[in-house]
Amino acid sequence: MQDQPRDIATNIARVAARIRAAETRFGREPGSVRLLAVSKTKPAEMARAAYAAGQRAFGENYLRDAVEKIEALGALDGLEWHFIGPLQSNKTRPVAEHFHWLHTVDRLKIAQRLSAQRPAGAPALNLCIQVNVSGEASKSGCSLDELPELARAIAGLPHLRLRGLMCIPAPHDDFAAQRAPFRTLREAFERLNAEGVELDTLSMGMSNDLEAAIAEGSTMVRIGTAVFGAR
Repeated sequence: MQDQPRDIATNIARVAARIRAAETRFGREPGSVRLLAVSKTKPAEMARAAYAAGQRAFGENYLRDAVEKIEALGALDGLEWHFIGPLQSNKTRPVAEHFHWLHTVDRLKIAQRLSAQRPAGAPALNLCIQVNVSGEASKSGCSLDELPELARAIAGLPHLRLRGLMCIPAPHDDFAAQRAPFRTLREAFERLNAEGVELDTLSMGMSNDLEAAIAEGSTMVRIGTAVFGAR
């Protein structure tokens, strides 16, 4: 336990080096890909260690644990909390009240509730629409066919800012197979921008496939295991 902060700092440096190397390899602008450290199931002190190493954006999946962690670390300046887990309509209020970003919107009803529940005076809640690019029945996310109408509807809601798209594709070991669903999401992102829905974020890529995601345009990779260790 004594070496934990040092280990986390080392892990963050290694992940940052992977990100920079992928940016260079695939012709991306240096610094164009952000690291979202996924601290779900990890204690607040591990997030504090990551903060001490310079990390500011953290991803959480479980609302109760997340709110406790947000409150425990409330004295730290500049923290940015992202909810990246499935969200039921009866659980929207804690996200509206405590988070800066939500990556998993897939229904208009969820967005409407968040818009109504965002506290007065708070900055707009940043949203990504989750898209089921692999067509898996077990995965959350709207379909590619549903995406344009949903994006336009969410973009018109007050107290929210639609920032981009997110996906969790089926895992693959082959690099080309990893790239394919990310390419599908990037092409959908480009079509929406061409149609006047202004987006700037592609939330895609995790510990095992971040290079493939960066190759296809990711602007934010969600990394848990490579930062905090196995769950």
